[in-house]
Amino acid sequence: MTSEQWDEVANTNLKGTFHAVKAAIPYLKKSDQGRIVITSSITGPVTGYPGWTHYSATKAGQLGFMRTACIELAKYGITVNAIMPGNINTEGLASMGEEYLKSMVAAVPLKRLGTVEDIGFAALYLASKEAGYVTGQTIIVDGGQILPESLEALAQA
Repeated sequence: MTSEQWDEVANTNLKGTFHAVKAAIPYLKKSDQGRIVITSSITGPVTGYPGWTHYSATKAGQLGFMRTACIELAKYGITVNAIMPGNINTEGLASMGEEYLKSMVAAVPLKRLGTVEDIGFAALYLASKEAGYVTGQTIIVDGGQILPESLEALAQA
């Protein structure tokens, strides 16, 4: 990968997270229910994928950001949490081709890709009043994708 490719992904994922949170803080301080939900990924913090070093590093970096931001913002009653999606059926994933999609489905114990709605429901919980005592945490939404040791383990299930 080039330095420019690294910078593009780092600017989007890390600097983008920083700027979005920074812009929201004045409004969240006025709120009686300040919630920040960061969208990270299982790729980086939990798994790896060849050729995606820049993506993996930034997604892991978002979780480091979250852990410190939740401490800094707690005095304002603002919580900071993250969702770590696995393979979600999006246009980006579909563009990787039918064979890739089949291999991803085969790696998920629930035998389906996640939906945008699956991620939205997790975000809705973290943004809710009910999650007011949850901060600095991650929710993995992956249909069990990170659990099997191998495809052979799934075949034996």
